[in-house]
Amino acid sequence: MGLAKRIIPCLDVKDGETVKGTNFVNLRPAGDPVELGKAYSVQGADELVFLDITASFEGRKTFTEMVTRVAQEINIPFTVGGGINELADVERLLYAGADKVSINSAAIRHPELIDEIASRFGSQVCVCAIDARLDEDGIPAGTSTHSLWHCYLKGGRERTERGLFEWAHEVQERGAGEILFTSMNHDGTKNGYANEALRELADSLSIPIIASGGAGKMEHFRDVFLEGHADAALAASVFHFGEIPVPQLKQYLANEGINVRL
Repeated sequence: MGLAKRIIPCLDVKDGETVKGTNFVNLRPAGDPVELGKAYSVQGADELVFLDITASFEGRKTFTEMVTRVAQEINIPFTVGGGINELADVERLLYAGADKVSINSAAIRHPELIDEIASRFGSQVCVCAIDARLDEDGIPAGTSTHSLWHCYLKGGRERTERGLFEWAHEVQERGAGEILFTSMNHDGTKNGYANEALRELADSLSIPIIASGGAGKMEHFRDVFLEGHADAALAASVFHFGEIPVPQLKQYLANEGINVRL
């Protein structure tokens, strides 16, 4: 059966409140992050991800206080990300009670940060988040779509010259423990995950791949495990707004022959 597949609710936090958007914009409120986190823990979620999406200095202070409250209230592992630029940020969040940290823009700008986190705190603490988009104006290498997948910074606002697949391999080599891949084309659309790209990542790398972007119904979770070969599936709005309850989802996946913790 292999390792159990993980279901991970993701909470985007802005000014102390959970929000959710589509294709990274049009944010709407979704509730108190600590209360939501507690509810997911009780429902049987395997892990949680909290992202500080407005990581200004003031936001950081609010977010760190929230991390402390979350750590006091829940008993499942949780990852935090947003505005992590140096080891001091990692230390602050781990000290507040987080199990892992997720780095994105800072990792692309300063790849050695991955090495530093892995050597100081261990690979298991370092989740490298990659926001990528399949861009039609990329330069195709033969028939491959490889070069069309561009990595983005600043919450999807700034395109880089880094390609998804070469960057993912470098991230693994530098010591990241997991990759959280969000397809910007699929984010918030509820049409399913980017299974083709996910499968290529999962099959060519040895570290776990967390899929993000596109969950709309239970079948999408089944497909991301069976077709996308993902190790974990992350989603937000379908959980926050009660469209897919975690216990029912896990029972459905178990019935489909997927190894999950019930």
